[in-house]
Amino acid sequence: MTESDWKIFKQIKEKAIERYCQSCLSEFRKIIDDESSHPHERYLRNYGLVLDSNKKMQLLFDGHSRSRAPLQLFAIRSEGLADEALVARLSAEFQEQTNPAENRC
Repeated sequence: MTESDWKIFKQIKEKAIERYCQSCLSEFRKIIDDESSHPHERYLRNYGLVLDSNKKMQLLFDGHSRSRAPLQLFAIRSEGLADEALVARLSAEFQEQTNPAENRC
C-alpha cells in the first residue's frame, strides 16, 4: 500500500465511522421516539440494537493497520459507508482491490 493510499484510507475510515455512528443514532432516536411502544419495550429494542451495532462496528473498524486496510475498505464500501470522492483519489489498483461490485464471490 502506498503512503498516499494509506493517508486517504485513514480519511475514508474516519468519515465512515462518522456515517455509521450517525446512522445508528438515527435508529436509536426512532425507537426512543416511538410513543406507540411501552418504554420497557423501547429500552429492550434499543439495547439489542446497541449490541448488534457495536458488533458490526467492531467488524468494520477495529484493527487499524496497513495489512487490514484492504479488507476494511472492502467492508466499508460494501456497507455504503465510504466517501466515494475520497475513494476516487486512491490508486486504481487499491480501488479495484476493494471494490465490492468487482469482487463478488
